[in-house]
Amino acid sequence: MEFEEIIQKLELKFKAKLPGQAAHEIMMPVESTRARFDLDRKDVKRGGVLILIYKNGKEAFIPLTQRHDYGGTHGGQVSLPGGKLEEDDENITATALRETYEEIGISPENVTLIGELTDLYIPPSNFRVTPIVGYLLEQPNFNIDTFEVKELIETPLMHLLDKSSRKRKDITVRNGFRLNAPYFDVHGKVVWGATAMILAEFTSLLIDDA
Repeated sequence: MEFEEIIQKLELKFKAKLPGQAAHEIMMPVESTRARFDLDRKDVKRGGVLILIYKNGKEAFIPLTQRHDYGGTHGGQVSLPGGKLEEDDENITATALRETYEEIGISPENVTLIGELTDLYIPPSNFRVTPIVGYLLEQPNFNIDTFEVKELIETPLMHLLDKSSRKRKDITVRNGFRLNAPYFDVHGKVVWGATAMILAEFTSLLIDDA
């Protein structure tokens, strides 16, 4: 699919019921608990991430970012641009747009919004994350905050739609606990956990038999 076809298809899909948990479970580690789907819990932190579709030639891409490993819960992992809801943010969409600007330099006014995917709770960091989907009509001029972002990973969307990119392996997390986790192999990078679960719902909108 070319860029324009992808945007048109997504705009139609967001008018229907989202797959939600069923899609998330495709890329959920075996050891994960159903707590990930408890969205009524209190005292959680709120966060927003942005799936930003942009055109490179005729092809659609999205940016992923690899964090520096500063020793935090998600240090060193590959993620979508985004972060924590701040008091000055008008809403969670504003959070995702602000954080994307801070991390990779994309101005919010250049992003055309399509909609929100299903919220996902992340137990290790106690975040309830809302994924926002939008696109750019122009070639992005990335400006990377090298303190927050170790590497920008420009990811062809068709690569994520290719089911051969989905693999599985044991992953050791911070406390030494091993998880048997599905992941997206993106240019040799392991994209797993909440990011992979979010991308599973996103790609399911474009793969009719996902």
